[in-house]
Amino acid sequence: MKSNISTILSLGFLGCLLTVTASAQKASPHETTTATIAGKKITIVYGRPYVKGRDVWHTAVAPAGKVWRTGADEATKFTTDADLMVGTVHVPAGTYSLFTIPSGDTGNWMLILNKTADQWGAFKYEEKQDLGRTAMKVKKLSAPVEQLTITVEPGKGSNGTLKIAWADSEASVPVMVH
Repeated sequence: MKSNISTILSLGFLGCLLTVTASAQKASPHETTTATIAGKKITIVYGRPYVKGRDVWHTAVAPAGKVWRTGADEATKFTTDADLMVGTVHVPAGTYSLFTIPSGDTGNWMLILNKTADQWGAFKYEEKQDLGRTAMKVKKLSAPVEQLTITVEPGKGSNGTLKIAWADSEASVPVMVH
């Protein structure tokens, strides 16, 4: 009996150790970025992958023309405590997942806000759960950005800009608080 209890406790400890180790081994650091526009808070939580010399737009990392989690690990999470317009999409206060369909460094990207806030990557992404999609303007950067960076920059009054910069591209879309 004593041996069984020791075995069970040992297996339990090993299971806990493996869980902690697996969650600590994410390849990309994670970041929370917050901005305030017209007194209202917008928060984005995302994994920040590195380019590491890869052609990110033409590989499985962030494939041009396909839905991308816009980060690493979990889908990027977008939270607002006020109703917004993000490009042409009306976004009620709440939490959503944020995806994009990148076009690389040419043409427009598509920003997607999805009602299923908690999901791993884009593996179980369902278009029918989209709150909406809107075009993002893309510009080629003069200097590359090694680590994915998402920001919300406050503008005048109730306006701001959501920016996603990585590799040689920056995609942006206007944000307006209602």
